[in-house]
Amino acid sequence: MHTRHSSPGSPAPSPSGPGPRNHRRHRRRAGTLGTLLAVAALLASACTAGGSTHSGSPVAEAALAALPQSTPAALAPYYGQKLTWRDCGVPGFQCATLRAPLDYAKPEAGDTRLAVTRKKATGPGKRLGSLLVNPGGPGGAAIGYLQQYAGIGYPAEVRARYDMVAVDPRGVAGSDPVECLDGKEMDAYTQTDFTPDDGKETGELVDAYKRFAEGCGADAAGLLRHVSTAEAARDMDVLRAAVGDDKLTYVGASYGTFLGATYAGLFPDRVGRLVLDGAMDPSLPARRMNLDQTAGFETAFQAFAKDCVRQRDCPLGTKASEVGGNLKAFFEKLDAKPVPTGDADGRELGESLATTGVIAAMYDEGAWAQLRDGLSSAMRENDGAGLLVLSDSYYERDADGRYTNLMFANAAVNCVDLPAAFSTPDEVRRSLPAFEKASPVFGEGLAWATLNCAYWPVAATGEPRRIEAKGAAPIVVVGTTRDPATPYRWAQALSRQLTSSRLLTYDGDGHTAYGRGSTCIDATINAYLVRGTPPTRDKRCA
Repeated sequence: MHTRHSSPGSPAPSPSGPGPRNHRRHRRRAGTLGTLLAVAALLASACTAGGSTHSGSPVAEAALAALPQSTPAALAPYYGQKLTWRDCGVPGFQCATLRAPLDYAKPEAGDTRLAVTRKKATGPGKRLGSLLVNPGGPGGAAIGYLQQYAGIGYPAEVRARYDMVAVDPRGVAGSDPVECLDGKEMDAYTQTDFTPDDGKETGELVDAYKRFAEGCGADAAGLLRHVSTAEAARDMDVLRAAVGDDKLTYVGASYGTFLGATYAGLFPDRVGRLVLDGAMDPSLPARRMNLDQTAGFETAFQAFAKDCVRQRDCPLGTKASEVGGNLKAFFEKLDAKPVPTGDADGRELGESLATTGVIAAMYDEGAWAQLRDGLSSAMRENDGAGLLVLSDSYYERDADGRYTNLMFANAAVNCVDLPAAFSTPDEVRRSLPAFEKASPVFGEGLAWATLNCAYWPVAATGEPRRIEAKGAAPIVVVGTTRDPATPYRWAQALSRQLTSSRLLTYDGDGHTAYGRGSTCIDATINAYLVRGTPPTRDKRCA
């Protein structure tokens, strides 16, 4: 995702740009690399690269306003609905469908239907209510995350006391999913050259962005106007009422922190225990967000470089200072001549897929060995299969050539949440020096990746805003010092904005902190969720 915005961006390959991606640490535990969300699309901004953190407009300086505490009469049927739980084929889990207005300003205009799942509290101990979880994205399938990881992998003391609940946000996975391209079209899109060398290649990239946007618009033009984070946060409040909770208890990772913070800003009086892990800064315009994220990937890459040269199998040199230049040179070779992968669909490893594969591994230091293997095979044996596997994990492409709707929803949310970072290729070119300064290896591709929202079929409805959530109960904001997708400064910024925040810092690598092996982090969050004891301000863990 990037993690959120507009483009918050995702690595160059993402439809919306790099950005915070989903929280996939559960796959790490399973021994495979997690799927990563693009931040670029998520984190869009509209300020001058390297300039102010705000766009300069009065709106960007304003704080998100809370909604009235009373429920409008037109929304009463939604808040009063009872969920019908049914077996959904996954042992221990039940499923239901939640109705929400497509347009909260015009509830009479029709509904959208949202997929919900839960696993009831296992005991012992008194049930504390429901714990809603979101893995990030935007575009991450929350139901899949709950059923495959959180509902069975969260600490036993948490699962004992809470019904574990997830809802796929509007436009995502089981909730009226946005669809844009079929598998073959998506294969072509992901192989587009994201570092154009001339006018012809620039035109091809622009055409690819236009085809992507047109595909999304043709599928769900009406829905695209109503997939914003603010609307998804309002859906969460309808779900809170439907499961019978007076307050929302929530753990959101990556983009999920923006979703959770937005909820707190809209409904501060209904905040229960909120954990925002891998936090985003909602006050940033898309361009600044993407630039920050580019620097975040560079920070993570430098950590990888130092680790790589300590290993016998590092294919990128023996000095950390050489690693970036050697990788850049390898990307340039692939740009001129892709290498075979043995892929059944004939895909070769070019610069774009290789860059995506490397960026994917930056989300989790547990994937660094896999990245070294993939680079060694591609650079020394002319075999790109390993890097292609990493790239496919990022895009959520399966062996049969099918993609989830992750990237489609990612772009849809990012492009409606914030005005586009760039409007024209010329604007991108003028910003290249700033992006390449932020990351000599990834900067060029990540800058071009933020152009996608310029061609989106519907206008952005959101703006950068501070979120204060005055009157909310204590909220725990978690930041990792070398997080590639959600730079630590974002956690610091969100913590300063939220009036009741407690900043919990993980001094480490990778994206997000809860469940990554830090006993200090896990014990602190568990105590907050189970006993309601927030950490002391500015607590730091290793």
